[in-house]
Formats: sequence, C-alpha cells, structure tokens
Amino acid sequence: MKEYDLDKLLANQDLINKNIIKFLQKGILTNQDIDADEIKGHLLKSDHNLRFVAENIKLRFFDWVTIGCYYACYHAALALILTKGYSSKNHLATLCVLIREFYNRELSKKDLEILSNFIDYHDLLFYVEAKNKREDAAYSTKTKFDQNDTEQLRLKAILLVSKFKLVVGTAVKTVR
Repeated sequence: MKEYDLDKLLANQDLINKNIIKFLQKGILTNQDIDADEIKGHLLKSDHNLRFVAENIKLRFFDWVTIGCYYACYHAALALILTKGYSSKNHLATLCVLIREFYNRELSKKDLEILSNFIDYHDLLFYVEAKNKREDAAYSTKTKFDQNDTEQLRLKAILLVSKFKLVVGTAVKTVR
C-alpha cells in the first residue's frame, strides 16, 4: 500500500466502512468476543518478534530484521483490534479497523482515557511502510537493507508496539 492509498483511507470513512463490511462478509474479518488471553498472546508474540529482531541485527541478517519488525507491529495491531471485538486474517482489514476504531475520531467520555495514546497518522504510515519493506525483504533475491536502516526500523517498531500496548491496556481496563 502506498502513502496515497493510506491518505485515501484516512480521508474516506465511507470507504473504510464499506471495506470492513466486505471483509466481514468474506470472513476475512470476524467479530470475536474480547479475549484477554488472546490479546496477551498477540502482545507476547510481538515481544518475541522484537527479540528476534535484536538478535538478527547482531547476526547482520537485515532482511529478517525488517520482516520481524513488521510482524512485531502486526501482532500488536491484532491485539489492539481484538479490544474492539475483531479478529483479522488480512493486513488491509486490520488497517481499516485501526483507522475506524482508533484514528482521529470523536471519543465518548469513556474513551477520553486513551486520548493521549491515540494512534496518529505517523504511526499508521509507519505500519504501512513496514509492510512494504517486509514484502521487499521476503520476496526479493537481493539483500537490500543495511544496519542503519534496520536499526531505525527496529526503533520505530519498538515505539509503535509500546504505543499499541498502552492503548490495549487502557481498552482492556474499560471493558472489565
């Protein structure tokens, strides 16, 4: 997904809603009871991927670092959408739920608690950029990534996962 496509999604709530309905009808996105253990499992998988990233930087396997960063963020995103009762089998479906449920919305009084942890445009843009880099790393026959690039990506992944964890923690508390 290009930045332009993300901008289009962010600007068009009707498109987001139509995509979510389509994904629900196709079974790509499902409604699911909020499950604290599954949320925790996604966050643990995210942490596991970040440890994998740290070790692979030392080994200089920079293509795998990129892939690990993406999946660390993706598992944190899956945990986050589960706090709203969704399970996803697709990256775009996950992104649409993130935008609809967490990005730049009017919040109820109950939701004001998570305002300071709100997912902003830059976090969503990084999520999309990481997916694109993951595809290059996974499918290209060339090693395109250097230590500086992957270290920057790792730091962004750590920050995004940390932010998602804060939002997840607040959302889980409001459900209880």
